Amino acid sequence: MKILVCISKTPDTTAKIAFTENNTKFTSDGVQWIINPYDEWYALVRAIELKEANPAAVIHLITVGTADADPIIRKALALGGDEAIRINADSHDSFYIASQIAAVAKEGSYDRIFTGKETIDYNGSSIGGMVAELLDLPYVSLATKFDLDGTTASIVREIEGGEETNKVQLPLVVSCQKGMAEQRIPNMKGIMGARSKPLKAVEPVAAEPLTGIASFDLPPAKAGVKLVSPDTPEELVRLLHEEAKVF
Repeated sequence: MKILVCISKTPDTTAKIAFTENNTKFTSDGVQWIINPYDEWYALVRAIELKEANPAAVIHLITVGTADADPIIRKALALGGDEAIRINADSHDSFYIASQIAAVAKEGSYDRIFTGKETIDYNGSSIGGMVAELLDLPYVSLATKFDLDGTTASIVREIEGGEETNKVQLPLVVSCQKGMAEQRIPNMKGIMGARSKPLKAVEPVAAEPLTGIASFDLPPAKAGVKLVSPDTPEELVRLLHEEAKVF
């Protein structure tokens, strides 16, 4: 059994966001980087749980990025991955990234490919579906539970107003979200062991990006708070009507 887990590098949620090059690129100055939480807490940890149930399983990690992503992938190895592959490319186009992952997955003959439901910086939610399409594999999105009986997976996914249970034959691609697993913290043994685990950098395959970022914009600054005297309720009504436009 071989499991491929897709790992992304994202800014810490407390990072101050700024842009450069005419608002077309995110500036990384002073930013602390983390593993994308959906990849780490749900996709990777569920893969580790499946390996704990079946020690013969092997977990490979994959990321698309330059050498500055190595510390992030090492942390994922410390949590429980067996080896990692970094595709040496820098692109934010979902199709390009999915094409790189699919090329490696095709060569590796994985029976389970796990992704987080989205990254917390771009929120695209498209990589899993694209990888499945490129590999001609079944795809289940927004999964909150994954169980395996032989080569048949039982997957619960979130739908509007409830849940849906799917029975799917391996191999397959699954995007994972809250409910799939619980966050883990790497222990000292895992951290030390991660230093010697294989991390292979490979060059990207030919793929044409389909999209490009024209510009980024920050949300408007929050307006100041207006205080209204309790002696003038009519002023409050006017502000709610004319400025807040709540009625």
